[in-house]
Amino acid sequence: MSLTGTPFYITTIVLATAAVVLALFAWNHIPGPKPVKIVARLFMLVTCQFTAILMVFVMVNNANSLYDTWDDFLGTGGSHVVEAREPAPPPAPEQKLLTKFEPAGDGKMGEGVQETNLKGPQSGVEAEVYVWLPPQYKDPAFADKKFPVVELLPGYPGSAKAWFGTLDVNKQLKSMMAKGEVAPFILVSPRTKLLAGQEDTGCADVPGKANADTWISGDVRRMVIDNFRAESDPKHWAIAGYSAGAHCATRMALLHPDRYGAAVSLSGYNDPKGESDSVTAKDPALRVSANPLTILKNAQQPPKVALYMAGEKGDGFGDAQALKAATKPPTAITVAEISGGGHGTDVWRRMVPDVFRWLTKTMA
Repeated sequence: MSLTGTPFYITTIVLATAAVVLALFAWNHIPGPKPVKIVARLFMLVTCQFTAILMVFVMVNNANSLYDTWDDFLGTGGSHVVEAREPAPPPAPEQKLLTKFEPAGDGKMGEGVQETNLKGPQSGVEAEVYVWLPPQYKDPAFADKKFPVVELLPGYPGSAKAWFGTLDVNKQLKSMMAKGEVAPFILVSPRTKLLAGQEDTGCADVPGKANADTWISGDVRRMVIDNFRAESDPKHWAIAGYSAGAHCATRMALLHPDRYGAAVSLSGYNDPKGESDSVTAKDPALRVSANPLTILKNAQQPPKVALYMAGEKGDGFGDAQALKAATKPPTAITVAEISGGGHGTDVWRRMVPDVFRWLTKTMA
């Protein structure tokens, strides 16, 4: 039974309710000596607690798109890294990275989301990628137009479905794009949980582990350009994320101004140790090299990239201010303070319209 499916969710509600009803009914009707009654009552209490916790977990997981499958949750699934090797050089322009797309199987993601399973020739990663096309894409008036692109990264743990299924980015933007309130972006969300077990790559190329950076900024980017009418100039590409995905987005934009012209960070952090499962945080050298503040300070030339960084005090705002203080033109950073709401998807969902208004203004 699917972890995120409605049947399992309903099953957990039924089990939690049944456990309480059974305990209330049987509490004073247990036969046998006193020790037997005590053990039976303890068992009923434990069952009530377990089923209640399971129900709440499923509710939270479905609301925040933390885990797609039981394998992701238990850490028993196989790695999405086909070959843990040095990243391969980019393929020649004539070598198209074509792939077949199907409508997304999860109805919670909304209308129009497509998915494919991509094997990245550069990264050695094989995983799912979701794509949503703006209303103008199939409009005959835009038949010759190429569209700007925004890559969307979830937090950790997090599903590639999260921006569509939890933050409702496509549902929120569809009418805004149709009315011309925001630009008609192609939205792309690749899997970022690439390793088996509880390990986060931090979207970095980690020797012997995974080429996560090359997967996101190389293979996925190339695939989108080769399969859709997508712009290739970095000024028409942006990368956005929340929480651990925000750290990734900032880091990758600063490292690759030749691929991204803008980035969005919602409640992100600079030090990889902001995520305890990050493999970059556990390696002293990688911890330094993966820190956006270090990248910015050590850059031979300030990268030509615009950043939008939002967070609460104690949750991303201070890190954003530290980056802004180290910024020199042509790097530009807009810092926004989030007032209340905490570190959660409800806050980030509400920020989607403002984020894409900023992207429209910045990338135009």
